[in-house]
Amino acid sequence: MIMEYEEIRLLKESERSRVQLVHEKDGEQVFVRKTLKGQCPVYSMLQNCQHPYLPKLYEVRVEEDVTTIIEEYIEGQALGSWEISEKQFLSVVRDLCSVLEFIHGKGIIHRDIKPSNIILAGDGHIRLIDFDAARMPKEDLEQDTRLLGTRGYAPPEQYGFAQTDERADIYALGVTLEQLSSEMARKSHYKRIIRKCTNLDPDKRYQSVRQVKQAFFYTKQKVLSGILIILLLILTWNYGMNQNDRGSESAKSGSGELTVLPAPDNPHWNGETGTGLWGCVRESGVGAEMEYHCKLYRKDTNLPPDPEKEQCYYETTFRGVGWGGEDVDIFELSFVTKLERNGFYYFEVCAVGDGIQYTDSPYVMSDAFEYTGEDAPPLPSPTGLKWKLKETEEGGRRFYYATWSNLDDYEDDDSFNVTFYDKDGNYVMNNIWTKRGIIRDGNGGITIRPEFITEEGSPYRFTVQAQSSRPNEYQSSFMPEVLTEEYYSPWLYS
Repeated sequence: MIMEYEEIRLLKESERSRVQLVHEKDGEQVFVRKTLKGQCPVYSMLQNCQHPYLPKLYEVRVEEDVTTIIEEYIEGQALGSWEISEKQFLSVVRDLCSVLEFIHGKGIIHRDIKPSNIILAGDGHIRLIDFDAARMPKEDLEQDTRLLGTRGYAPPEQYGFAQTDERADIYALGVTLEQLSSEMARKSHYKRIIRKCTNLDPDKRYQSVRQVKQAFFYTKQKVLSGILIILLLILTWNYGMNQNDRGSESAKSGSGELTVLPAPDNPHWNGETGTGLWGCVRESGVGAEMEYHCKLYRKDTNLPPDPEKEQCYYETTFRGVGWGGEDVDIFELSFVTKLERNGFYYFEVCAVGDGIQYTDSPYVMSDAFEYTGEDAPPLPSPTGLKWKLKETEEGGRRFYYATWSNLDDYEDDDSFNVTFYDKDGNYVMNNIWTKRGIIRDGNGGITIRPEFITEEGSPYRFTVQAQSSRPNEYQSSFMPEVLTEEYYSPWLYS
């Protein structure tokens, strides 16, 4: 049955559309009614795939010359009408990446991302509105048949130079983020990401929204924790004292010159595992944790990339002690969750200095790994997630381990990325161990380090993703962008 509505007021009108605020006859609930010229099948698809950051679609009628939509009325403000804090900015980035990754997974390109089409709702999250310009790519077209979008936000290919794909939305996302906060966009990390999003050449942009999200948040998760900052201050003080004691030996350091770290030795792929290996540089990082910066490149052929001319596919900075601790001279890092399209992958790595005694090493490039697992099935998801408590005999120190019941389903070299969250859903830390490492440790799981449990009695929980050691045969286990309760462990009350 088609409901009848009464107009409250006209919101906007153009040659192609009429948008009204309406309510049901004899009803109080308010809706938005959109009447569009022509057929807009995108709305029919959206009606059947709801997302928390999209308005709900209650009715969609696609007729020969007109499309009518009844959608949820979102109470809130469009972005761009006031200055937002860095915390709000990053929340908007996270929400936008979530909803864009969702619609791109359905084959939908929005094509009109801009601040006025992003509403900050009362629940603190955004809603992406106005899919009037949206389309679904077609294999037999070389360029778009309708040139829609907003000048200044639309990329060059949207003006008839080529058929648009998700990279058009990535361009508009970059322009939008730059508009939202010009001050924050000047930060080198954000500026680099936005510059790559808005490259005029689509092949030199991020190739997926997931890569944009990783650029913003994966590196951010590796920022020094409070305990490491304290360690750094202690090391700084100790180093200064030692230099004073050395008298004339301190002349070089006193002049501000730092020792360049040696480059990691022999970076290479570990067979077909999708894992990179290189020689440890123990002087890197802070304290017992080494620190490295990695860049990942993808090529259609096995010709090595030229870092001076080619942009990397993904990059990150991270710390760790390496598998096996100080007894092992090889550092290893799994790249399997970053392998998305078939091709040849290279990585280059440098050791990161502490800025006090050492500066960064030169970069060294690896050999090639040919990835062919784009369509491979995923590993099974970890099940039966629960916490395990272990207390030390001396001092009664408590250690909490994330465990799961189907560890036996995996190969010894498969690894597990356990991510811990606090009561507000904020990231706390993550740990990646192989099954072999878990068995060797003897506790049946992966620990959350005690220094990260900062509030006694506060709840924590975790998620686990299995990362394949055979990426050409199996992809990593499925982990949705918007996590639902079934992917979380029970709460731990420390």
